[in-house]
Amino acid sequence: MTPSPAGLIITPCTVLTHDDQERVEFVRDAAIVVRDGVVDSVISSARAEELPAAERIDARGQIALPGLVNCHTHAPMVALRGIAEDLPTEEWFNDVVWPIESNLTEKDVELGARLACAEMIRGGVTCFADHYFSMDAVAAVVEECGMRAHLGEAYFSSQGAQGREKSLEFALRHRGAAGGRITTALAPHAPYTVDDTDLAATASLAHEHGLPVHLHASENRDQAETSLARHGITPIEVLRRTGILDTDVLIAHGSGILDRDLPALASAAGRTAVATAPRGYLKFAWPTTTPVRALRDIGIPVGLATDGAASNNSLDVWESMALTALIQKSTTGDPRWLTSRQALHHASLQSARAVGLGDVVGSIAPGRRADIILVDLTGPHTQPVHDLAATLVHSARSSDVRTTIVDGRVLMRDRELLTIDLDAVVGELGERMPALLDRSHGRRIQDYKT
Repeated sequence: MTPSPAGLIITPCTVLTHDDQERVEFVRDAAIVVRDGVVDSVISSARAEELPAAERIDARGQIALPGLVNCHTHAPMVALRGIAEDLPTEEWFNDVVWPIESNLTEKDVELGARLACAEMIRGGVTCFADHYFSMDAVAAVVEECGMRAHLGEAYFSSQGAQGREKSLEFALRHRGAAGGRITTALAPHAPYTVDDTDLAATASLAHEHGLPVHLHASENRDQAETSLARHGITPIEVLRRTGILDTDVLIAHGSGILDRDLPALASAAGRTAVATAPRGYLKFAWPTTTPVRALRDIGIPVGLATDGAASNNSLDVWESMALTALIQKSTTGDPRWLTSRQALHHASLQSARAVGLGDVVGSIAPGRRADIILVDLTGPHTQPVHDLAATLVHSARSSDVRTTIVDGRVLMRDRELLTIDLDAVVGELGERMPALLDRSHGRRIQDYKT
């Protein structure tokens, strides 16, 4: 009996897979068979030649990886790329970013999100966790461009109960949208902008509606020390006291997580994860980074992130992967940690788990959604290849991604974007810049006072 045609076959290529201990492996001369947006099998390229398919991709000489996940960003902030440079954190927020964000319109958010999605698709990011304002516009862009996203409408306590209610309404309205490609979260901004009453109410709403929480906490050491001086507890202990750690929570940054926080995180009743975005910590000259090794030791997954492009200047998760590995070697004083294979594990399964999609994406295996990228390592900067994992982490670049696939749908083929008109987006966004960047009004959406 002739098998029914597959939707897509990618062959021949080398495929990054995980063994039964979740160790990264590479299967050479392989093919990926996709049916109905799901990985059906990883087989030999010889066997794939015999199978019928509606579409075939010639991936000769390329590496197939699980699509990258950007575990924490503010996608529309690409519109502010380079606008606030060489500033301490407080001045960055209060003097530039928060005055500009008081001008934001839904159209600005839409265009920023569209540009961000174009950048991420070209860099092999198939899923991103976004925490921002006017998120209906971001959800519409995600649905149209074909990416996967974990979205939350950010709020501050200064907005009153309306901010929290809007975050809930957004999460309920868009949960499961875009054919299941959109998941949602409640999104309080941070313990220093959202008071204990609102955090406790958020935890209750999360339990009532089965929603996760995505927020900033212990972003840097100053925040932890200020919280201790003012309240006698750290931001992580605030999350425990208010019940946030009893929900499924994604904590952005955590470079200020202290040793005293580890027991609270280890005993958290919910699924807890941390997103690390190392480039921004270096730019702000924060004295510490996310304690990846300590979090690993207590079973907390650490996903890779970029933060917004206003602080990071790019949405390049490849760079986050390399910097995470390098900074961990430096801060631990151990060149054996993180290894390239460990870094790839953070970029794949751990990042998927961080956004609550550990059973959906993060590996190329039967039953997982077909979020796959193809990477070309024939460039002079990646040759010769003695250690494939090291080449991917420390030599490859986002521009080496040739093809990006989400749910079995090709969003970029041979570097050509298929779902976003990049020139039109750049042109329209440029026209809106003068009004967006005007700070003469003296307003801020919030004050940074940790």
